[in-house]
Amino acid sequence: MRAGRLASMLGVAVLAVAIGWVGRGWLAPTGQPQASGGSSASKAGPCPGGGQPRYWKARMDPTYVREAPGKSPMGMDLVPVCEDEAGAGAGEVRVSPNIVQSIGVRTARVERRDLSRRVRAVGRVDYDERLVDHVHTKIQGWVERLYVEYEGEMVKRGQPLLEIYSPELVSTQEEFLLAARYRDMTSESPFPDVSEGGSALFDATRRRLELWDIPERDVDRLLETGEVRKSLTLYAPSSGVVTHMMVRKGMEVSPNANLYTIADLSRVWLYADVYEYELPWIKTGQKGSVELSYLPGQSFQGTVTYVYPFLDPKTRTARVRLELPNEDLTLKPDMFANVTIETEVHRNVLAIPDEAVIRSGQRNLVIVVLGEGRFEPRDVEVGIDSGDGWLEVRSGLRDGEEVVTSGQFLIDSESKLREAVQKLLGTGDGDAGHEMPGSRAEE
Repeated sequence: MRAGRLASMLGVAVLAVAIGWVGRGWLAPTGQPQASGGSSASKAGPCPGGGQPRYWKARMDPTYVREAPGKSPMGMDLVPVCEDEAGAGAGEVRVSPNIVQSIGVRTARVERRDLSRRVRAVGRVDYDERLVDHVHTKIQGWVERLYVEYEGEMVKRGQPLLEIYSPELVSTQEEFLLAARYRDMTSESPFPDVSEGGSALFDATRRRLELWDIPERDVDRLLETGEVRKSLTLYAPSSGVVTHMMVRKGMEVSPNANLYTIADLSRVWLYADVYEYELPWIKTGQKGSVELSYLPGQSFQGTVTYVYPFLDPKTRTARVRLELPNEDLTLKPDMFANVTIETEVHRNVLAIPDEAVIRSGQRNLVIVVLGEGRFEPRDVEVGIDSGDGWLEVRSGLRDGEEVVTSGQFLIDSESKLREAVQKLLGTGDGDAGHEMPGSRAEE
């Protein structure tokens, strides 16, 4: 029995050795193809379809670029940048949908629309300079009586203002009466020179009184009555309000003294301070709306009559003058007001949102959507700014194209980075381990 058990154990051992030997022979031919397949897989690239990457970059630092795989300064594996990610065309950027969504890219269509602008400014009410009169006397004398005694008083055209005593006026009136009598005495003279001389003397003296602004009715009264008046009455040349008064009773006045300033407030001017970048929108004849903070709900309509051809060097603004009717005298000089000027409408111009433009100071750039995750930075020439979020495009875009309005700064920076890397790869000398522009030297 013991011998039978020993024989069975020996048979199992022999069988196991035989199976192992046969199995080794069967498996050996299959091992070589597997090893060969592993070697083939090691030669395939990490890009889709087994392609080789353009370059390798750090995950956390896109400026760290290498031509071969390795480790970043932070100890992380470099990631490959494939052909489709590097962009197919010059200046073209390809961004994955996940990144587009994560950075919040928004787009808008290039479209044709009417652009206009409401220019808003702060204005100040002032006198209409054409309706301001100054009252002077043309003779020297002394004020005997004042009819208008304070500033702010309303006067009518032809209303007496004051009386002036002038010795020169008295002597001229006496000369006028003598000339009138001499003319009458010589009018029937048989000598033409004598009669004509009397008439010429009379006309010259009368002319002198007229040049002193003596009213014709006063001259006629002087001829009728022969009574010389020692004072001259000055009358208001126009209706309005007395804004300045530089005379008092008993004062000596001369022709160069401004006695009264009278302003007609039935029409006023308003000066609006407009910034220089808004001046191209302003033209004479445009309508403007004026509102006062202390009269809510009430507006006044005016017209732009003049744009001053110079700027204020301190505020960098230009004065724009509007004319407004003011029959009820609601608008008073030196009032401040809010002005809104309706400008000309530019019709059917190519326009994009203002936020789509990247301004560098030397160029205006937009990011154009090409589709399938591809974007293209493009220079454009912009025109007028409507002030409500739209810009005119004069060149660089076509109607219907799509531009990025949010997140374009990140796409633009990625475009510049990849452009620098592509220039490097195109001019590299093939030396392994050379330093690339934008990359950091390993320590």
